[in-house]
Amino acid sequence: MATNRFELTREYLDNLKTGIQNQDEMLVKQLTNELHPADIAEIFDELDIEEARFVYLHLDPDKGADLLIELEEDVRERFLSFLTSAEIASVFIDNMDSDDAADIIAELPEAKQDEVLSHIRDVEQAGDIVDLLSYDEDTAGGLMATELIAVQDDWTVSTCLDEIRKQAEEVDEIFFVYVVNASGVLKGTLPLKKLLLANVKTLVKNIYDTSVISVKTDTDSEEVASIMEKYDLVALPVVDSIGRLKGRITIDDVVDVIKEEAEKDYQMISGISGDVEASDSIFQLTKARIPWLFIGLIGGVLGALVIGGFEEQIKMFPEVAFFITLITAMGGNAGIQSSSIIVQGLANKSLGFDSTGRKLFKEISIALLNGTILSTLLFAYNLLMHHSMALTVSVSLALISIIVFASLFGTFVPLALNRLKIDPAVATGPFITTTNDVIGLFVYFMISRFFYLQFI
Repeated sequence: MATNRFELTREYLDNLKTGIQNQDEMLVKQLTNELHPADIAEIFDELDIEEARFVYLHLDPDKGADLLIELEEDVRERFLSFLTSAEIASVFIDNMDSDDAADIIAELPEAKQDEVLSHIRDVEQAGDIVDLLSYDEDTAGGLMATELIAVQDDWTVSTCLDEIRKQAEEVDEIFFVYVVNASGVLKGTLPLKKLLLANVKTLVKNIYDTSVISVKTDTDSEEVASIMEKYDLVALPVVDSIGRLKGRITIDDVVDVIKEEAEKDYQMISGISGDVEASDSIFQLTKARIPWLFIGLIGGVLGALVIGGFEEQIKMFPEVAFFITLITAMGGNAGIQSSSIIVQGLANKSLGFDSTGRKLFKEISIALLNGTILSTLLFAYNLLMHHSMALTVSVSLALISIIVFASLFGTFVPLALNRLKIDPAVATGPFITTTNDVIGLFVYFMISRFFYLQFI
């Protein structure tokens, strides 16, 4: 039966808060137990900590575990601070996949991490979480879950089916059955169709598929996302340095990586360094923004120095100042367009190893065409407005020059940073804009100086 999409209303919220205030467990359960965890996470944004705690402790354990995953990181951090270590361990860790449990425990203070782990009843599960906590969060090891279905290549189909039934109790979704040898080294995958159609006495090694794509535990999370996108995978096995199967990464984990990377790149493009949230403190937000604003300040000072260096020229020909803002704006826009395309191509791996030269040539061609069209329009405008020929020619030539330069600069810098293993997203936004402003002003004044001397 289809479920209607939940819409949070004031009436619903008032009813829920009334139930909480009256300690009416039945009403609270009635209002929440049929909801999706994502909907309950939305409700939590409207509750104070004590109200949220009451709702949480009366949820079905599985739903409570899913809810914790759905909460925004800052909301979850505040909420968990009001739960005891025993509540954290018993209420949701026992009902959560190892990768999600490890991610949430990693957000706790170190002392509380140890307390929570000590309250986990399943020692094997606690060991898996401890192992996952040892991996860098931005690697395949930090993304993977240890719950999976694995069979040995020397088992019969009959033994294999029995073991799959046992292992399936710990796995929410079975995407693949992985085949390993006696040492745990990944050998391939076993298609369910082959497993079901094979004779019960057939050995697994005679029917499994040897073509399997895997990553190592230290593979960067962005590369993991790229591999899963390229090969259209819903799950990806993770192996150690000698090929032993350690876990699997599912598509929902990769979606989180893609989202976080997109948010980080957008912040860099906007001139914000570090991973920040709107709910962060004033000091944290200021710290993240001030470096790029400082670069903008330096750029502004350099631009003022350029203008000051041509002060006598501006005094003699004040009309030159009319187009200062146009030149700086067009240079910044052209640079941002080129750098954004390059950063996007680098992020989705659509730029090959030998594409740098072709990309530069293509951007030059685009810049020349755009510059010619816009400069021609500006030339016609100045003629219609009866501006001097010196200004008309110089501003048109300066415009096409700065568009070409800005496009090349916006193309080259991200490519160079990528070669140096620096996130190319830092090349966009304030960095490109500030640099093109300064150089654009200098080019404009030099060209106008030349043509005013020629025409006067």
